[in-house]
Amino acid sequence: MDKKQMREIIAKRTALELHDGDVVNLGIGLPTLVPNYLAKGVNVTLQSENGLLGMGPAPEPGTEDVNYTNAGGGFITYFQGASCFDSSLSFSIIRGNHVDVTILGALEADEKGNLANWMIPGKKTPGMGGAMDLIVGAKKVILAMEHTARGNHKILTECKLPLTAAGQVDMIITEMGVMEVTPKGLLLKELNSEFSLEDIQNATGAKLIVSDNLVKMKS
Repeated sequence: MDKKQMREIIAKRTALELHDGDVVNLGIGLPTLVPNYLAKGVNVTLQSENGLLGMGPAPEPGTEDVNYTNAGGGFITYFQGASCFDSSLSFSIIRGNHVDVTILGALEADEKGNLANWMIPGKKTPGMGGAMDLIVGAKKVILAMEHTARGNHKILTECKLPLTAAGQVDMIITEMGVMEVTPKGLLLKELNSEFSLEDIQNATGAKLIVSDNLVKMKS
């Protein structure tokens, strides 16, 4: 399975977690693919922490408006009825628990619902950005991430990298399956039929709890 296929599987499955009317914040990278796979009739409002509610898809080349970018600096469009405001108001929306779902990537995640996604010690980083606020402020936190990195575990018993936030992750979706964070650990609820239980456990640095109602990964 190549990287493009993995990202498509993850984005498609993650899109099923979004419901009509949700206010959603997307992290950079893979999470931005999720709106491409929303079911017919499901309309969400995308929020960008730099101050926009009603964000649209990336513009066609040559049609970019330099006044409209997402929090990562990429050019965006906006839908009719969108509103712009300063970042202090944007973070009031986030901290006020008005974002229904935030979807982020991860360098590491663990069975306690901890997330590390902002730095690797010794490497230059621009900072944490709004991730800490989003993880704590959103009603539901979903990690849309590749299961491993160059064969190394990304889902662990305990994160080794500096945390973005502790105990805030609700669900992890990878190309291999869907895991829910519970007080007892990571509950495997769905498994991609291309993999066996042994495959996913070997690719995970924490002991998975297999649901009694384990099903094929939805798409």
